Amino acid sequence: MATPFHDEGVEMMRPVFAHSADHAPGQLIARHRHSRDHLLYAASGVMTVDSDAGCWVVPPQFAVWIPSGTAHSVAMHGAVRIVSVFVAARHRPGLWRSCRVLEVTPLMRSLLLRAVTLPGLYDEAGPDGRLLEVLMDELARLVPAPLHLPVPRDSRARTVADAIRAAPDDRRSLAGWAAVAGAGERTLARLFLRETGLSFGAWRRRARLMHALTALTAGLPVTTVALDCGYDSVSAFIAAFRRELGASPGRYVASARGEIPGDRPG
Repeated sequence: MATPFHDEGVEMMRPVFAHSADHAPGQLIARHRHSRDHLLYAASGVMTVDSDAGCWVVPPQFAVWIPSGTAHSVAMHGAVRIVSVFVAARHRPGLWRSCRVLEVTPLMRSLLLRAVTLPGLYDEAGPDGRLLEVLMDELARLVPAPLHLPVPRDSRARTVADAIRAAPDDRRSLAGWAAVAGAGERTLARLFLRETGLSFGAWRRRARLMHALTALTAGLPVTTVALDCGYDSVSAFIAAFRRELGASPGRYVASARGEIPGDRPG
């Protein structure tokens, strides 16, 4: 069931404000938009953010940046603890004007967890205000992560994209998908590259990875997830996962469960 979202309150009298909230597995925050720029940090669990520009998967210890005015919805995969930071656009006008997933540094994580304990009407000129300014400086230094799945606008490419997202284990070739879309093979390849910035093969690999993140968080075994994502073997899946995200699937499962993430092979 979709949950409406409201961000009005006395806290909005300050240029930067943070708060945290726990969300149940399967909860959906209905499509909405904010008057402020918004950072959503996944302290635990995995969430997906959908907008007209695509889909972003946010694993534990990552965050998604959502500019003001961007219509979006948020879906929870497993129990999720979210830390939200709202920023008045005029306060840091140089920040990004498009959505992106960011890798959260240990320093940023500590700042976020401290920020949610501050009073709503904190002293902007005092220690609390200075802490939030350091948070904003660190935010500007965060590195984007490849966890955005752009959505093609052309109906032919969109038909293929939707089908792959629904069945990531479908191993059909580019030629096979072109036949489904009613387009030539070269045409479909050009459409994906032009409208998503990714080759067809790279787009499909990313779609599979994003499906894997949510499936692993739901508790499915790595072997099952590998096969559901169309990989021939678990080792091939783990290698692709590590290549994209720099860690094994086991590390992400541990983080999603709030465990200390030791890098193990599963």
